[in-house]
Amino acid sequence: MKSDIEIAQAAEMLPISRIAAKVGLGEEMLEYYGKYKAKVDTLALRDRPRKGRLILVTAINPTPAGEGKTTTSVGLADALTLLGKKTVLALREPSLGPVFGVKGGAAGGGYAQVVPMEDINLHFTGDFHAIGAANNLLAAMLDNHIQQGNALDIDVRRITWKRCVDMNDRQLRNIVCGLGGKVNGVPREDGFDITVASEIMAVLCLASDLMDLKTRLGRMVVAYNRAGAPVYCSDLKAQGAMTALLKDAIRPNLVQTLEHTPAFIHGGPFANIAHGCNSVSATDAALKLGDYVVTEAGFGADLGAEKFLDIKCRAAGLSPDAVVIVATVRALKHHGGCPKTELGKENLEALARGLPNLLRHVENITKVYGLPAVVAINKFESDTDAEVRMIREACGRYGVRVALSEVWGKGGAGGVELGEEVLRILEEGAKHFRFAYASELSLKEKIESVARKIYGADGVDFSAEASRKLADIQKRDDANELGLCMVKTHLSLSDDPGVKGAPKGWKLRIRDVLTFGGAGFVVPVSGSITLMPGTGSNPSFRRVDVDVDTGRVKGIF
Repeated sequence: MKSDIEIAQAAEMLPISRIAAKVGLGEEMLEYYGKYKAKVDTLALRDRPRKGRLILVTAINPTPAGEGKTTTSVGLADALTLLGKKTVLALREPSLGPVFGVKGGAAGGGYAQVVPMEDINLHFTGDFHAIGAANNLLAAMLDNHIQQGNALDIDVRRITWKRCVDMNDRQLRNIVCGLGGKVNGVPREDGFDITVASEIMAVLCLASDLMDLKTRLGRMVVAYNRAGAPVYCSDLKAQGAMTALLKDAIRPNLVQTLEHTPAFIHGGPFANIAHGCNSVSATDAALKLGDYVVTEAGFGADLGAEKFLDIKCRAAGLSPDAVVIVATVRALKHHGGCPKTELGKENLEALARGLPNLLRHVENITKVYGLPAVVAINKFESDTDAEVRMIREACGRYGVRVALSEVWGKGGAGGVELGEEVLRILEEGAKHFRFAYASELSLKEKIESVARKIYGADGVDFSAEASRKLADIQKRDDANELGLCMVKTHLSLSDDPGVKGAPKGWKLRIRDVLTFGGAGFVVPVSGSITLMPGTGSNPSFRRVDVDVDTGRVKGIF
């Protein structure tokens, strides 16, 4: 079997103009980035109605065994195209840090990929570089303001805005800057986040247009003054220059799948602090151009889907028509305590112990959010009939069917069963979409709602610091308009990454709360989450190379 990158590089891509023509996009609406990539002028689509039916792909809590959420999304889109449906795919962009770290790319896998794969996984159209430039422009303007007299009376001990870089680099988590004497700035502690954790990523993905983007940028809190009042980006008059840097980045990127289904790939890879969904502009464009739109959200349904539904759908007026929950037999056995080395062997006992994780996500989607769902089993050769039958029977008790997906090895043809099941529940139209919490609730009540309804916690323990910050935020006139972007481990329904399955008898511990005013939410933080990842002893960048004779990239997966 060829590697992912070998499959992608062997593909015969169509010129992106032909892909655009499939959904009615003319030359005048495209800004080309070579033969196979283009940005789309969404202004030309402004007055068109949304006509497509929205299908969200999510998953169980991730495990080292793998789930295949993006691969399933791509394969499902190709399967729907194969079934004669006008389908558009809307995915998130990969980040350089994970690509060169341990996670790999975010372009799917096997014969269910978006291409050009290596471009997408590297610099693509420069969106993240623009986000990083805008982020660091604001940081430079902030420090320059302090250097030039600090008219806003900023407390240098309470600066919340950090610099960023799109690379896993633990060395930059905590730094001291401004050393070297008076002409080199005011010395202070600082640090870097990875670019995709920047609030600008969240703002770009939620903004409906340039004006909305500029307004949201202006609302971002960058520091506090010595009286304890927030200092906003607009106080530094930075939002205009930042918008100028982002004017092209806000436009969604159009590429194609291996089977030539149109695919928008734009923003949103970090499913903790920056909400982990692709941009509103990309999803909106897809819904205006296609009859069926397949999109995904990051991590498991407890993080990605919750944020897609409670943040993105609320902000953009979206209402999904169906949800696909991706699982593998191997991953469920891992949730049931089966060692990674034994996952290829039939183990019904471990599967039974791991199934509650899947069933919790099924219950959340169908009962909490009121949406019809199908479980997609990303099939491995080692899966036995008895294991698959156990999953079918367990999901059947919740009124949810299971479809096998073999898109990794067969492309769209391997997703026909899943596609037909999605079409079936769409035709039934049995959705009663509702949010996990109401806007009028207090912030503490919203956090309690997510913890109890989505995570299965018995309640929430707030640290003194978190309670103080929530009380201060609650005094704002717009406090009840703020949503939640919950930060916790993606590896468990709980706040403990070592706890698998669907734990009971625990409380969510909130140790801190951040304010993302531009994005329109607060960020309750549980556990020890870092916004600047590091890499292990054998990172992926050791295997990435270029064939100097052909110019082809090697080693990306």
